[in-house]
Amino acid sequence: MAGVIVTCAVTGSAHTPTMNSDIPVTVDEHVRQSVEAARAGASVIHIHARDPLDGRPVSDPGIFRQYCQGIKEESDAVISITTGGATGQTVEERLRVIERLKPELATCNLGTMNYGLFQMIPRYEGRWKYDWEEPYLESTKWEPFVNTFGDIEYMLTVLVEKTGCRFEFEAYDISHLYTLAYFADLGLVEPPLFVQFVMGTFGGIGPDIENIVAMKTTANRLFGPDLEWSILGGGRFQFDIVTAGATMGGNVRVGLEDGIYLRKGRLAESNAEQVDKIVRILRELSREPATPAETRQRLALKGLNQVAF
Repeated sequence: MAGVIVTCAVTGSAHTPTMNSDIPVTVDEHVRQSVEAARAGASVIHIHARDPLDGRPVSDPGIFRQYCQGIKEESDAVISITTGGATGQTVEERLRVIERLKPELATCNLGTMNYGLFQMIPRYEGRWKYDWEEPYLESTKWEPFVNTFGDIEYMLTVLVEKTGCRFEFEAYDISHLYTLAYFADLGLVEPPLFVQFVMGTFGGIGPDIENIVAMKTTANRLFGPDLEWSILGGGRFQFDIVTAGATMGGNVRVGLEDGIYLRKGRLAESNAEQVDKIVRILRELSREPATPAETRQRLALKGLNQVAF
Protein backbone atom coordinates (compact mmCIF):
# COMPACT_ATOMS: atom_id res chain seq x y z
CA MET A 1 0.00 0.00 0.00
CA ALA A 2 1.06 3.61 -0.50
CA GLY A 3 2.55 5.46 2.43
CA VAL A 4 0.15 7.13 4.84
CA ILE A 5 0.01 10.91 4.61
CA VAL A 6 0.25 11.93 8.27
CA THR A 7 -0.97 15.46 8.94
CA CYS A 8 -0.20 17.15 12.24
CA ALA A 9 -2.51 20.02 13.23
CA VAL A 10 -0.32 21.71 15.78
CA THR A 11 -2.52 24.26 17.53
CA GLY A 12 -5.93 25.01 15.98
CA SER A 13 -8.46 27.36 17.55
CA ALA A 14 -10.69 25.01 19.56
CA HIS A 15 -8.58 24.34 22.64
CA THR A 16 -7.40 27.13 24.92
CA PRO A 17 -4.21 27.47 26.99
CA THR A 18 -6.01 26.51 30.20
CA MET A 19 -6.84 23.08 28.77
CA ASN A 20 -3.23 22.09 28.08
CA SER A 21 -0.24 24.29 28.88
CA ASP A 22 1.77 22.57 26.10
CA ILE A 23 -0.42 23.96 23.31
CA PRO A 24 2.05 26.11 21.32
CA VAL A 25 1.41 29.82 21.73
CA THR A 26 4.61 31.70 20.89
CA VAL A 27 6.27 31.65 17.48
CA ASP A 28 9.23 29.66 18.81
CA GLU A 29 6.94 27.07 20.40
CA HIS A 30 4.93 26.72 17.23
CA VAL A 31 8.00 26.30 15.02
CA ARG A 32 9.71 23.88 17.40
CA GLN A 33 6.66 21.66 17.80
CA SER A 34 5.99 21.70 14.05
CA VAL A 35 9.55 20.68 13.20
CA GLU A 36 9.56 17.95 15.86
CA ALA A 37 6.25 16.62 14.51
CA ALA A 38 7.71 16.51 11.00
CA ARG A 39 10.76 14.62 12.23
CA ALA A 40 8.44 12.15 13.96
CA GLY A 41 6.75 11.32 10.64
CA ALA A 42 4.23 14.04 9.72
CA SER A 43 4.61 15.06 6.08
CA VAL A 44 1.96 17.81 6.38
CA ILE A 45 1.98 20.48 9.09
CA HIS A 46 -1.38 22.23 9.41
CA ILE A 47 -1.21 25.64 11.07
CA HIS A 48 -3.44 28.20 12.74
CA ALA A 49 -2.07 31.30 14.49
CA ARG A 50 -2.26 32.51 18.06
CA ASP A 51 -1.46 35.75 19.82
CA PRO A 52 1.97 35.07 21.34
CA LEU A 53 1.04 36.94 24.53
CA ASP A 54 -2.18 35.20 25.55
CA GLY A 55 -2.81 32.41 23.04
CA ARG A 56 -6.04 33.72 21.53
CA PRO A 57 -6.71 32.73 17.87
CA VAL A 58 -5.62 35.42 15.40
CA SER A 59 -5.40 35.81 11.62
CA ASP A 60 -2.29 38.02 11.45
CA PRO A 61 -0.35 37.23 8.24
CA GLY A 62 2.85 38.39 9.93
CA ILE A 63 2.58 35.69 12.60
CA PHE A 64 1.78 33.06 9.97
CA ARG A 65 4.83 34.19 7.99
CA GLN A 66 7.10 33.71 11.00
CA TYR A 67 5.71 30.20 11.54
CA CYS A 68 6.14 29.25 7.90
CA GLN A 69 9.64 30.64 7.57
CA GLY A 70 10.79 28.94 10.75
CA ILE A 71 9.37 25.57 9.72
CA LYS A 72 10.74 25.86 6.19
CA GLU A 73 14.26 26.55 7.50
CA GLU A 74 14.36 23.23 9.35
CA SER A 75 12.00 20.93 7.46
CA ASP A 76 10.73 20.13 3.97
CA ALA A 77 7.27 19.23 5.27
CA VAL A 78 4.22 20.51 3.38
CA ILE A 79 2.76 23.49 5.24
CA SER A 80 -1.03 23.67 5.12
CA ILE A 81 -2.52 26.99 6.23
CA THR A 82 -6.03 27.24 7.59
CA THR A 83 -8.74 29.23 5.85
CA GLY A 84 -11.07 28.33 8.71
CA GLY A 85 -9.27 30.38 11.33
CA ALA A 86 -11.68 30.73 14.21
CA THR A 87 -15.31 31.58 14.85
CA GLY A 88 -15.72 35.35 14.70
CA GLN A 89 -13.07 35.98 12.04
CA THR A 90 -14.34 37.27 8.70
CA VAL A 91 -13.77 35.41 5.45
CA GLU A 92 -11.59 38.29 4.25
CA GLU A 93 -9.40 38.02 7.35
CA ARG A 94 -9.03 34.28 6.92
CA LEU A 95 -8.17 34.35 3.21
CA ARG A 96 -5.68 37.24 3.19
CA VAL A 97 -3.10 34.92 4.77
CA ILE A 98 -3.34 32.59 1.75
CA GLU A 99 -3.20 35.49 -0.69
CA ARG A 100 0.00 36.83 0.84
CA LEU A 101 1.91 33.62 1.64
CA LYS A 102 0.78 31.50 -1.34
CA PRO A 103 1.22 28.12 0.38
CA GLU A 104 1.23 24.75 -1.35
CA LEU A 105 -1.83 23.62 0.58
CA ALA A 106 -4.71 25.29 2.43
CA THR A 107 -7.86 23.99 4.06
CA CYS A 108 -11.33 24.55 2.63
CA ASN A 109 -14.27 23.96 4.95
CA LEU A 110 -17.15 22.65 2.86
CA GLY A 111 -19.99 24.57 4.45
CA THR A 112 -21.40 26.96 7.03
CA MET A 113 -22.08 25.09 10.25
CA ASN A 114 -22.51 25.22 14.00
CA TYR A 115 -19.09 24.56 15.54
CA GLY A 116 -19.72 24.12 19.24
CA LEU A 117 -17.00 24.68 21.81
CA PHE A 118 -19.16 26.07 24.61
CA GLN A 119 -19.92 22.61 26.01
CA MET A 120 -16.31 22.43 27.29
CA ILE A 121 -16.77 25.41 29.64
CA PRO A 122 -18.01 23.49 32.74
CA ARG A 123 -14.83 21.37 32.85
CA TYR A 124 -12.65 24.45 33.40
CA GLU A 125 -14.98 26.82 35.29
CA GLY A 126 -13.02 29.06 37.65
CA ARG A 127 -9.61 27.92 36.36
CA TRP A 128 -9.17 30.13 33.30
CA LYS A 129 -5.63 31.30 32.61
CA TYR A 130 -6.77 34.21 30.42
CA ASP A 131 -9.95 36.26 30.50
CA TRP A 132 -10.68 35.77 26.77
CA GLU A 133 -11.08 32.00 26.95
CA GLU A 134 -14.56 31.56 28.43
CA PRO A 135 -16.26 34.32 26.34
CA TYR A 136 -14.65 32.91 23.20
CA LEU A 137 -15.95 29.41 23.89
CA GLU A 138 -19.37 30.79 24.88
CA SER A 139 -19.62 32.71 21.59
CA THR A 140 -19.83 29.45 19.67
CA LYS A 141 -23.29 28.86 21.16
CA TRP A 142 -24.60 31.83 19.18
CA GLU A 143 -22.27 32.32 16.24
CA PRO A 144 -21.80 29.74 13.46
CA PHE A 145 -18.70 29.15 11.42
CA VAL A 146 -19.39 30.71 8.02
CA ASN A 147 -18.20 29.39 4.65
CA THR A 148 -20.92 29.93 2.07
CA PHE A 149 -21.18 28.43 -1.42
CA GLY A 150 -19.96 31.80 -2.70
CA ASP A 151 -16.96 31.73 -0.38
CA ILE A 152 -16.03 28.23 -1.57
CA GLU A 153 -16.42 29.25 -5.23
CA TYR A 154 -14.16 32.26 -4.64
CA MET A 155 -11.52 30.02 -3.08
CA LEU A 156 -11.65 27.54 -5.97
CA THR A 157 -11.37 30.24 -8.63
CA VAL A 158 -9.87 33.57 -7.63
CA LEU A 159 -7.77 32.30 -4.73
CA VAL A 160 -6.34 29.41 -6.76
CA GLU A 161 -5.52 31.72 -9.67
CA LYS A 162 -3.79 34.21 -7.35
CA THR A 163 -1.77 31.70 -5.35
CA GLY A 164 -1.54 28.31 -7.09
CA CYS A 165 -2.41 26.57 -3.82
CA ARG A 166 -4.41 23.34 -3.58
CA PHE A 167 -6.87 22.37 -0.89
CA GLU A 168 -7.42 19.90 1.87
CA PHE A 169 -11.23 19.78 1.76
CA GLU A 170 -12.66 19.44 5.26
CA ALA A 171 -15.92 17.48 5.31
CA TYR A 172 -17.76 17.62 8.63
CA ASP A 173 -20.74 15.67 7.34
CA ILE A 174 -21.87 13.61 4.35
CA SER A 175 -23.67 16.65 2.92
CA HIS A 176 -20.29 18.36 2.55
CA LEU A 177 -19.15 15.62 0.18
CA TYR A 178 -22.05 16.43 -2.11
CA THR A 179 -21.07 20.12 -1.98
CA LEU A 180 -17.59 19.18 -3.16
CA ALA A 181 -19.06 16.95 -5.87
CA TYR A 182 -21.09 19.92 -7.15
CA PHE A 183 -17.96 22.03 -7.60
CA ALA A 184 -16.07 19.09 -9.08
CA ASP A 185 -18.85 18.60 -11.64
CA LEU A 186 -18.47 22.27 -12.60
CA GLY A 187 -14.80 21.62 -13.31
CA LEU A 188 -13.64 23.92 -10.50
CA VAL A 189 -11.69 21.20 -8.68
CA GLU A 190 -8.73 19.47 -10.27
CA PRO A 191 -7.97 15.91 -9.15
CA PRO A 192 -6.64 14.48 -6.96
CA LEU A 193 -9.10 15.57 -4.28
CA PHE A 194 -7.60 15.55 -0.79
CA VAL A 195 -10.61 15.17 1.51
CA GLN A 196 -10.39 15.20 5.31
CA PHE A 197 -13.22 13.45 7.16
CA VAL A 198 -13.71 15.50 10.36
CA MET A 199 -15.35 13.23 12.93
CA GLY A 200 -16.55 14.21 16.39
CA THR A 201 -16.89 17.99 16.17
CA PHE A 202 -19.98 19.20 18.05
CA GLY A 203 -22.17 20.28 15.13
CA GLY A 204 -20.74 17.79 12.64
CA ILE A 205 -20.95 14.05 12.08
CA GLY A 206 -20.41 11.86 15.13
CA PRO A 207 -17.31 9.75 15.87
CA ASP A 208 -18.79 6.36 15.05
CA ILE A 209 -17.33 3.57 12.94
CA GLU A 210 -20.57 3.37 10.96
CA ASN A 211 -20.14 7.03 10.04
CA ILE A 212 -16.61 6.45 8.78
CA VAL A 213 -17.94 3.70 6.53
CA ALA A 214 -20.74 5.96 5.30
CA MET A 215 -18.35 8.83 4.57
CA LYS A 216 -15.86 6.58 2.79
CA THR A 217 -18.54 4.80 0.75
CA THR A 218 -20.09 8.10 -0.32
CA ALA A 219 -16.75 9.69 -1.18
CA ASN A 220 -15.67 6.65 -3.19
CA ARG A 221 -18.93 6.75 -5.15
CA LEU A 222 -18.70 10.48 -5.84
CA PHE A 223 -14.98 10.79 -6.60
CA GLY A 224 -13.69 7.32 -7.46
CA PRO A 225 -9.97 7.15 -8.24
CA ASP A 226 -9.62 10.93 -7.90
CA LEU A 227 -9.94 10.61 -4.10
CA GLU A 228 -7.17 10.88 -1.49
CA TRP A 229 -8.97 10.71 1.85
CA SER A 230 -7.82 11.30 5.38
CA ILE A 231 -9.49 11.22 8.76
CA LEU A 232 -9.32 12.97 12.11
CA GLY A 233 -11.13 12.36 15.38
CA GLY A 234 -12.11 15.14 17.75
CA GLY A 235 -11.31 15.02 21.45
CA ARG A 236 -11.18 11.70 23.25
CA PHE A 237 -12.10 9.85 20.08
CA GLN A 238 -8.92 10.94 18.30
CA PHE A 239 -6.85 7.76 18.19
CA ASP A 240 -9.79 5.35 17.98
CA ILE A 241 -11.08 7.12 14.89
CA VAL A 242 -7.77 7.63 13.10
CA THR A 243 -6.76 4.01 13.73
CA ALA A 244 -10.05 2.79 12.30
CA GLY A 245 -9.53 5.03 9.27
CA ALA A 246 -6.01 3.71 8.78
CA THR A 247 -7.27 0.11 8.76
CA MET A 248 -9.64 1.12 5.96
CA GLY A 249 -6.74 2.46 3.88
CA GLY A 250 -7.06 6.13 4.77
CA ASN A 251 -4.54 8.82 5.57
CA VAL A 252 -4.59 10.27 9.08
CA ARG A 253 -4.42 13.50 11.04
CA VAL A 254 -3.44 14.03 14.67
CA GLY A 255 -2.28 17.04 16.70
CA LEU A 256 -3.22 19.31 19.57
CA GLU A 257 -5.82 21.05 17.42
CA ASP A 258 -7.90 17.89 17.40
CA GLY A 259 -7.21 16.35 20.81
CA ILE A 260 -5.13 17.41 23.81
CA TYR A 261 -4.60 13.96 25.32
CA LEU A 262 -2.15 11.20 24.45
CA ARG A 263 -4.31 8.59 26.13
CA LYS A 264 -7.00 8.54 28.82
CA GLY A 265 -5.90 10.67 31.76
CA ARG A 266 -2.60 11.76 30.19
CA LEU A 267 -2.31 15.13 28.48
CA ALA A 268 -0.05 15.18 25.44
CA GLU A 269 3.15 17.12 26.13
CA SER A 270 3.76 17.89 22.46
CA ASN A 271 2.46 17.32 18.96
CA ALA A 272 5.41 15.03 18.27
CA GLU A 273 4.15 12.66 20.98
CA GLN A 274 0.90 12.25 19.09
CA VAL A 275 2.69 11.76 15.77
CA ASP A 276 5.00 9.18 17.38
CA LYS A 277 1.97 7.30 18.65
CA ILE A 278 0.10 7.16 15.34
CA VAL A 279 3.29 6.18 13.47
CA ARG A 280 3.76 3.27 15.90
CA ILE A 281 0.16 2.22 15.31
CA LEU A 282 0.58 2.48 11.53
CA ARG A 283 3.70 0.32 11.61
CA GLU A 284 1.87 -2.32 13.65
CA LEU A 285 -0.60 -2.32 10.75
CA SER A 286 2.31 -2.78 8.31
CA ARG A 287 1.96 0.74 6.96
CA GLU A 288 4.60 3.47 6.73
CA PRO A 289 4.24 7.26 6.84
CA ALA A 290 4.60 9.00 3.49
CA THR A 291 7.55 11.31 2.94
CA PRO A 292 7.03 14.98 2.04
CA ALA A 293 8.19 14.20 -1.51
CA GLU A 294 5.63 11.39 -1.88
CA THR A 295 2.93 13.61 -0.40
CA ARG A 296 3.65 16.40 -2.87
CA GLN A 297 3.51 13.96 -5.77
CA ARG A 298 0.24 12.35 -4.69
CA LEU A 299 -1.49 15.66 -3.96
CA ALA A 300 -0.06 17.38 -7.09
CA LEU A 301 1.37 20.27 -5.09
CA LYS A 302 3.40 23.05 -6.68
CA GLY A 303 6.50 22.64 -4.52
CA LEU A 304 8.13 24.44 -1.63
CA ASN A 305 10.10 26.67 -4.01
CA GLN A 306 6.83 28.23 -5.26
CA VAL A 307 5.57 29.64 -1.93
CA ALA A 308 5.84 33.27 -0.84
CA PHE A 309 7.52 32.79 2.53
